[in-house]
Amino acid sequence: MTGRLPLPLLLLCLLLAAPARAAEPLVADLTSHLVAITTGFTGTNVVLFGATDGQGDVVVVVRGPDHDVVVRRKSRVGGIWMNKRQITFQGVPSYYEIQSSKPLDDIMPPAVQAFHQIGIANLRMGVVEKRSPEDIAEFRAALVRQQQRESLYPPAVGRVSFLGDRLFHATLNFPANVPTGTYRLEVYLVRNGQVVSGQTSPLVVSQVGIDAEVNDFANRRALLYGLIAVIGAAMAGWLASLPFRNA
Repeated sequence: MTGRLPLPLLLLCLLLAAPARAAEPLVADLTSHLVAITTGFTGTNVVLFGATDGQGDVVVVVRGPDHDVVVRRKSRVGGIWMNKRQITFQGVPSYYEIQSSKPLDDIMPPAVQAFHQIGIANLRMGVVEKRSPEDIAEFRAALVRQQQRESLYPPAVGRVSFLGDRLFHATLNFPANVPTGTYRLEVYLVRNGQVVSGQTSPLVVSQVGIDAEVNDFANRRALLYGLIAVIGAAMAGWLASLPFRNA
């Protein structure tokens, strides 16, 4: 949802502003650069809209903040399941989504997709431990499956829709468990199998209100927050027991 202007009006405004930026083959923007997570947040969507200087295909990549992820595999030892093997991946996007005006293989060759890290299989993740290529592939596949189960790596490529030959828009859907941080939106204009123009825009996903204040306090004063939580739980238990003391 735009929150301000209807999408057709936004696209019209973009088209009217395009002559001032005629030297740029690609112009794109978001209806909002902030996803605010409040109490009861159930997910949201943000609309990306833009214009090109002529015919071409558009690919949109949404990439969340990178972080390290440890993938473990359990084995049964003496009747007990224990973590026996693990691999630490570096530079793992916390969220990754692709939208395109056509199937990716129809508009650009695999080499171009790999160069721009377009597609989950083309994400370049480092590995801390020394492992065989077979082990790395196995644990990487497990990592991707887990991210997909949590709806953080949508398996299907979304749709970029064109209105005429120049105006386009895409709806980016973020789940309720979307990680916080600064996201990077990459928009590519593709012609004859090659990327001829690109644009990067930031998107901030952040907690706001009392939830953000509590989270910030917990991070800055972890020990004090833990003591308060323990005392609060003890007080709640004591208060709950009062009605039964005189029974």
